[in-house]
Amino acid sequence: MELVGFECMIVPSNKEEIITKEAPEEVVTELALMKARDVADKVKEPGIIIGADTIVAHKNKILGKPKDGEDAKWMIKELQDDIHQVFTGVAIITPLKEIHFVVETKVAVNPMSDKEISDYVASGEPLDKAGAYGIQGRFALFIKEIIGDYYNVMGLPISKIYEMLLKEGLYDTQRK
Repeated sequence: MELVGFECMIVPSNKEEIITKEAPEEVVTELALMKARDVADKVKEPGIIIGADTIVAHKNKILGKPKDGEDAKWMIKELQDDIHQVFTGVAIITPLKEIHFVVETKVAVNPMSDKEISDYVASGEPLDKAGAYGIQGRFALFIKEIIGDYYNVMGLPISKIYEMLLKEGLYDTQRK
């Protein structure tokens, strides 16, 4: 957010993530709302609160963070030479309203050899990332195509957030 000129304060949600939905779009919406509401309860001064959650889904199956290197290898093998989706749910809460939406980006991954997969996993990069990869890191070598918002894959669809803030009258383009 600061990269594009927004002044913000980061307040993490420590609420336990309890998922009651199954469809990827519903899961990210549920988690984004849960995080934003938790932060809204903590922050006492009025303002705009944005909560987000991003997941990777392949063939309608959610791929979370890998448990270990073997799990990471399995995930990468699933994603390579195929197309998957990255969903980010965003919840915006103000004292007067609550807005939420989902952004989907399709990501095509090139075919990868077992050695490429092993080398990537050995780098340690995929072990703390949903779907076992980070598009902004070493895995960029294997991205064939992106259909949608690159920043969504990184975890925050900033353009759509800006669009919604403007649409809802929550951001004034004249202020700096």
